[in-house]
Amino acid sequence: NTVELKNAIFNDILNDSSFPNKLVTPSARALGFRCKNDFSRRRTIIISNNNSTRIKRASSVIAYCRGGGGVSPQNDNYNNNSQNNNNEGIATISDEILNLVKSIIGAGIFSLPAGIASFGNAPSAIVPSIFLICIMGTISAYTFAMIARVCRLSGATSYADAWDKTMGKKKNTAWIVAASSTLDCFAGTLTYSMILADAVRDLLKAVGIITTRSRALLCLTILVLLPLCLIQNLASLAPFSFVGIMGMAYTSIVIAVRYFDGSYADATSITPLRKFIPDLAPHLRPNFGSKGAMRALTSPSTLILISMLSTAYIAHFNAPKFYRELKNNTLKRFNTVVSTSFGISIALYAIVSSLAFLTFGGACSGLILNNYSTNDQLISLSRFAIAISLISSYPLLFVGLRDGLFDLLRLEESSINNINHTRYRYVLSTIGLLGIITALAFKITDLTFVASMSGAVLGTSLIFIYPTLMFRAAVRNDPTKQWERRLCSVIASLGVAIGIV
Repeated sequence: NTVELKNAIFNDILNDSSFPNKLVTPSARALGFRCKNDFSRRRTIIISNNNSTRIKRASSVIAYCRGGGGVSPQNDNYNNNSQNNNNEGIATISDEILNLVKSIIGAGIFSLPAGIASFGNAPSAIVPSIFLICIMGTISAYTFAMIARVCRLSGATSYADAWDKTMGKKKNTAWIVAASSTLDCFAGTLTYSMILADAVRDLLKAVGIITTRSRALLCLTILVLLPLCLIQNLASLAPFSFVGIMGMAYTSIVIAVRYFDGSYADATSITPLRKFIPDLAPHLRPNFGSKGAMRALTSPSTLILISMLSTAYIAHFNAPKFYRELKNNTLKRFNTVVSTSFGISIALYAIVSSLAFLTFGGACSGLILNNYSTNDQLISLSRFAIAISLISSYPLLFVGLRDGLFDLLRLEESSINNINHTRYRYVLSTIGLLGIITALAFKITDLTFVASMSGAVLGTSLIFIYPTLMFRAAVRNDPTKQWERRLCSVIASLGVAIGIV
């Protein structure tokens, strides 16, 4: 029977965890099933001929690689009609803390010293900077926990689901969440390309190969990034994210070592070491002046650091997943996870950015690793570890950008009739998007600019505005929460102000 055979193949596709995610939709369509992309939830909905709905996540590996909780992408199949049980989570508090810290801390930590240098060049500038790091981290933690509260009140199981259930599906605003996710992926891939361009150039220089930043990135894109972005099954790359965690931890330790041993001390220092200073270009050498703590109150450039911090703590899309996966997920236990994880992240941001700034002052580059000598073997090892991490994570993030673009352009089933057509569009879009990102990375060399712009546009929305709007809507009929609704209005207004200014 043709129908039975088709349904059997359909079930195999949905239930086979080894089946490449990107082939789920075209394969189901080739069998005659109706499909719809729903990137706001990072999934593909496949509707069978008896109108039952099944789901397979098309991009779940992205969230897994970027933190996303403790569930492996191979086990990310769901039945749309199943109800979430809040007590079914199996992750312990320590597991959740490790995963959430991994999700928050990223390569952006190495651009924060430049944010401090944007308004100051005296050691006292770290005082208001640490204060801002703590304030922004505290607000981010509060809104992160707020999303879990919204999910508990509304029964939502994802960020987009929480938006739909609180703001109302009839308002047709789900595209806002999808657009924010797509732009987040675009900013992430652009940042990765910029960091890789500098890291690969410096690594090649360390082994005696002199080349330009643009040539290094072009060769890397054609020979490495493009093939990786074209492969179908990306789950095998997820374990390499552990290299990134170790690389960032190692780099943070090296930054502290180099500050305390005086290898990059400025000319006024009494230390006799300063052995790497001659290797540095004049604009990368330590530069200290009189612009200190008070400068943060008078200089509009302080907003650059604030905007960077707006995106430094982004993990909010995964808040419902962390809450759902926590064992015995009471709000008290979840708040313990959030407060501990964000506390660790705040401490790391404050320590690394302060020590790096105290090493180079106003000369801090957009990527602080660029300030260090290519002859510094400790730093060269950290460049290598971070480069491997970014290369393995790059295609995972790129999938989100590509699928999000398809969803926003409404490229649905009517425009796809067979697998070959899908593959053709898949290849062309990959080449086109990588070309645009690489071209932008050629011209844009200031990581501070990208981090501050994405923070102003995306960070303020995902951290300050969306969660507070959802919470206000969820508790609008609760008279005991009116003071918190007013607090949410203040936070949302702050986010709008930061974004505009």
